Amino acid sequence: MTRNSRAFTLIELLVVIAIIAILMGILMPALSRVKDQARDQACRGNLKNVGLGVLMYIQDHDFVLPDLHTHTNNTNGHLWWDDAGNNLRAGDLRAYWGIAYYPYIEDREVFGCAAFRTFAETVAKELLYGGDPKLIYTSAFGANGWLSEDNTLRIKRHSEVIVAHDHMEPRIENGNASNSDMLFVGPSGTNLTHYRQGGGRANWYRGIFRHNIRALDDFETGGTLNILWLDGHVTSMRESNGEDVLKRWYDPLNKPENR
Repeated sequence: MTRNSRAFTLIELLVVIAIIAILMGILMPALSRVKDQARDQACRGNLKNVGLGVLMYIQDHDFVLPDLHTHTNNTNGHLWWDDAGNNLRAGDLRAYWGIAYYPYIEDREVFGCAAFRTFAETVAKELLYGGDPKLIYTSAFGANGWLSEDNTLRIKRHSEVIVAHDHMEPRIENGNASNSDMLFVGPSGTNLTHYRQGGGRANWYRGIFRHNIRALDDFETGGTLNILWLDGHVTSMRESNGEDVLKRWYDPLNKPENR
C-alpha cells in the first residue's frame, strides 16, 4: 500500500509567514497599549498609597503639612540617602520630599512609577547630580512646593488642592509667581514654560505627560499625568496647555488672583 505525503510549498510557507507578520502587526500595538495602561494603573495606585501616608501625617500633625518651600528647607532633590549611604532627613539638601512621609509609608517603591523609568534614565544624571540613575525609580512624583506649615491650616477644600503629580522635578515651585513648573496657564498663555520648546528644561518635557503616550514629537505626547489631591483621591489629566487648570489648585488661599 502506497502512502502519499505532500509537503508545504515555498509559496504556502511564505503565505503563512505573511499572515503571522500581519497578525503580529495588529497585536503589538494592542499589547503596547495594555502595558501602558498597566503602568499607568500602577502609578495611580502608588500615588493613592502616598495619599494615605499624607492623610495619616496631617492627622498626626494637626492637619499641617511639612514645609517644602522655605529657604531653610531644602527638600528639593531625588535622593533618600547621601553619598556615604546615610539616610537623609526631610529638609536636607537634595533630599526627596517623600522622606517626610516615610514613617507612614515605609516603602520607597511607592514613590516610583514604571512609566517613568525608561525616559528618566536619560536625564537622571543631571537630576541626581551624577548619582545612580536607578535612584530615580523611587522618586518619580513632584510635590506642590507652595504648600507649607504656614498656609495648610487655612485650606478649606482639601479635594481641590494638589499635593503631588507626575513630574520630572521633585518639588514643583513658582506657584505664586509664574507658571514655569505648574499646570495652570500664566501670562504666556501656556503652562510648564520651563519644559516647553525654548525653556531651560525642554529636554525633560516628555517626562511629564508620560502615560498612554500617543505622539512622538518632542513637545507633544498626547498622553496623561496623574494628580494626587489633598483629600487622597487621584485623577488623570490629558496633555494640555493648562486652560482648564486653576491656580488655586496649587495656591488655595482665597485671593481673587488665585481663582
